[in-house]
Amino acid sequence: MTDQIAEPALDKTFDPAGIEAKWYAHWEQNNLFRPERPDAAPFTIVNPPPNVTGSLHIGHALDNTLQDVVIRYERLRGKDALWVVGTDHAGIATQMVVERQMEAKGDKRTSYTREQFIDKVWEWKAESGGTITGQLRRLGCSMDWSREQFTMDPHFTRAVVKVFVDLHKQGLIYRDKRLVNWDPKLKTAISDLEVETREIQGHFWHFRYPLSDGSGHIMVATTRPETMLADMAVAVNPADERYKPLLERGATVTLPITGREIPIVADEHADPELGSGAVKITPGHDFNDFEVGKRAGIEARDMLNMLDAEAKVFQTADGLIPHEFIGMDRFDARKRVVELLDADGLLEKIEDRVIQTPYGDRGGVVIEPWLTDQWYVDAKTLSIPPMEAVRNGSIEIVPKSWEKTFFNWMENIQPWCVSRQLWWGHRIPACYGPDASAGADTIYLDRQTPQSAMGTPFVGSSDAEIEEAALSYYRARGFDIDRVAIFDSFDEMHQSTRLGFDGRELPLVRDQDVLDTWFSSALWPFATLGWPDETTGAVPAQPEPVEDPSGSTAGASTSSARAVGGSNIQSASLLAKHYPNDLLVSGFDILFFWDARMAMQGIHFMKEVPWKRLYLHGLVRAADGQKMSKSKGNVVDPLGLIDQYGADALRFFMTAMESQGRDVKMDEKRVEGYRNFATKLWNAARFCQSNGIVGSTSVAAPKATSAVNRWIIGEVVETVASLDKAMADLRFDAAANAIYHFVWNQFCDWYIELIKGSFDEETKAVAGWVLDQILVMLHPFMPFVTEELWSKTGTRAHELIVAQWPAPEATVDAEAKAEVEWLIALVGNLRGAKAELGIAPGARLTAYLADPSAATRAIIERNGKAVDRLARLDAIRFEAAPAGAAMQVGAGDAMLAIPLEGVIDIAAEKARLEKAHASAIKERDSLGKRLENPAFVEKAKPDAVDKAKADHAAHTAEADRLAAALARLG
Repeated sequence: MTDQIAEPALDKTFDPAGIEAKWYAHWEQNNLFRPERPDAAPFTIVNPPPNVTGSLHIGHALDNTLQDVVIRYERLRGKDALWVVGTDHAGIATQMVVERQMEAKGDKRTSYTREQFIDKVWEWKAESGGTITGQLRRLGCSMDWSREQFTMDPHFTRAVVKVFVDLHKQGLIYRDKRLVNWDPKLKTAISDLEVETREIQGHFWHFRYPLSDGSGHIMVATTRPETMLADMAVAVNPADERYKPLLERGATVTLPITGREIPIVADEHADPELGSGAVKITPGHDFNDFEVGKRAGIEARDMLNMLDAEAKVFQTADGLIPHEFIGMDRFDARKRVVELLDADGLLEKIEDRVIQTPYGDRGGVVIEPWLTDQWYVDAKTLSIPPMEAVRNGSIEIVPKSWEKTFFNWMENIQPWCVSRQLWWGHRIPACYGPDASAGADTIYLDRQTPQSAMGTPFVGSSDAEIEEAALSYYRARGFDIDRVAIFDSFDEMHQSTRLGFDGRELPLVRDQDVLDTWFSSALWPFATLGWPDETTGAVPAQPEPVEDPSGSTAGASTSSARAVGGSNIQSASLLAKHYPNDLLVSGFDILFFWDARMAMQGIHFMKEVPWKRLYLHGLVRAADGQKMSKSKGNVVDPLGLIDQYGADALRFFMTAMESQGRDVKMDEKRVEGYRNFATKLWNAARFCQSNGIVGSTSVAAPKATSAVNRWIIGEVVETVASLDKAMADLRFDAAANAIYHFVWNQFCDWYIELIKGSFDEETKAVAGWVLDQILVMLHPFMPFVTEELWSKTGTRAHELIVAQWPAPEATVDAEAKAEVEWLIALVGNLRGAKAELGIAPGARLTAYLADPSAATRAIIERNGKAVDRLARLDAIRFEAAPAGAAMQVGAGDAMLAIPLEGVIDIAAEKARLEKAHASAIKERDSLGKRLENPAFVEKAKPDAVDKAKADHAAHTAEADRLAAALARLG
């Protein structure tokens, strides 16, 4: 073993902490997570990059455990197993962390230039940005840390810029004015994933909107009265008979407060059954209204915006909002609107209502739908190839039930907003020039030129490319431009002494926004393998600084922290060998935000799917099934569980509980149980060691003649087959349960018991070989304890992490299997019968079996010692039992009779059993009637119904057990 010598003896007590720290460091230092296997078949997975600001939570523990089980399994099967690891720069989260630290020191971001602030973020990353990677190591994740990635690494930045520029050239990225989720505190657009919906006690206000001709009014209702200041229409359903006369005569409404005259339009968005059937339409501040406005012929550029970036009232383009509202907070404006409408007698009523209200998960304030210019990806076009890939099987979604959700979302996909109003992130590679009209002689700008006048975007992968595009654009429109001056901001442009100097220098201003982090992480499966620097996958070991259209130099900084990451990516064949990836393991909650977008970008740029299979797991929930949240106080810290029970126990719990299509309910008792499982294996290995059983030198099974040895070899064969099938089907729970059952039941409970006192050379060889197979098969699930046992149960040529997956080269011996299973059934059934009847486990009894089959008789005669030692039967007589009470115990085709006279008080035991049986039946039937009652099943809390079902099943089983015990007494 590399830098490792086998130690002669196992400690008496299994202590995970020291073992875990020792072995993880050894694996990583000796590059065992990706051993040199140049000719091996590749197997590749990429880790969903956690936020650089993050720390390990229970969802990470599930996601990464499943990935590690797969990668360790494939590594043991001899694959060139690459698990790509890295972190996401997490634009909003990281900028917030650094700004909070600055605020704590009485400092703020705006005291610095953009470049100075970005340097501070890099410094923070170097000092504090690696917390979660250390925690992933504690979990045992066997990632290729030598190739650790960061989404702001120089090579990754080059990939992001290329994708943006290429998509723009292809018309798949464009500027548009649309509604976005706007966080007024952070002053940026955010994604749907960063919006959390809370139930808030609010109101539903009903207002009268006067018809412009004075003939009456139309009733509308809203939860956001302030938005009426920017209303542009009232919608009614075209099939609603009440409003057809208004539609036919083209009636309009004159808004209170603003006096704006707006049309009444027909649109199916209005529900005739809801309220008055009429809906106020504010297309600049409501997602549904935006679509209604477009259908009504209102262009986005003409939609009214009444709020600024801080959600304070802003004058609309038509100038009709009264001055008293200007600068007012949106919620103060809400109160004032209600007051004014009430004073004018236009407030009909107010209903109390629970409102589903969107909040920013980081800013913590109510999100505002806001009309603004942003960059968008044509997701509709890019979504077509991934849908076809799923349909034709190029991408397999597991569980298959998620396909319907995937198609539903993809078929109704909206343009993807990819710009964010932040400083930290990939700056959009674009500059803006002044609006131009063909035929003018010059373009003159001065210090009063507004930002809105610079509305023509130019995109390029370098400043030179942007300058060339701009010069060509303006010259083609008749402007005599000699040169271009690029300014980093509008402030810099306004302060320049060159402005307006002769009208022949074209000013361009860099885009101030950065890209959504989901845009860059969508490139993860191929940019992490070196694209686009080399199509074969090479990434320069020391990337030279390259010009970046964001205005800085990619790969260079005043802070040395920017050199971290990406410097050791040297393989020249990674992309060719490892793309497409084999598998992606992901939570279902990021199916659209990350998985679908990787599929879009991967197929578009690589012309192949990014991965062949997509496995979607559920959430880890609290023990009562509730979603975990800090506010509920039910969050579980995986590191605390590792401290208490060890990483192996937590990993095994996660794997055993991961059943396709279901969430995982947290159960600390089960984690403790799997710690006990590891301890049981440890003690079994100590038992073997103390009896001269050592590790095997053969991958194939040893020769065996005794039934028990032939049986256990066959059990290994069946377990390997079960594991392989479960892993092929991505049935993690089935895989974990297969190895658990074999270790606990077949090996520890029965094989070790059956061979006690019979340690001949054959048995030692078989037992050592079986223990080795256990360690290899269990290693993907419990890597630490298995590696430690591997190192101390024999002299090894290599570590377990790079051992060979079992290849027994043996078959199941049906005769041996039948014989041993007969013995197991006899011992197990007899022990159960003793327990039912209150007979001491060690009590020695005599059994009678008249007319046994030849096969059964032979089994009994060959296994007399085992029957005597394990079943505690001093004899099995091949004759009829004496008259009197006897319990019946079955095994195979035999039913043994065991006299009870003098063993127990038969009458008293029968009375006890009858009383307990009657009680169990009473409880069973009572619960059965409750569950048959629809009122209980439909109205009771789900937890109460589940408990009733579980109790009913338990009492049913107890009644059956007691009935069987009574039957034994005759």
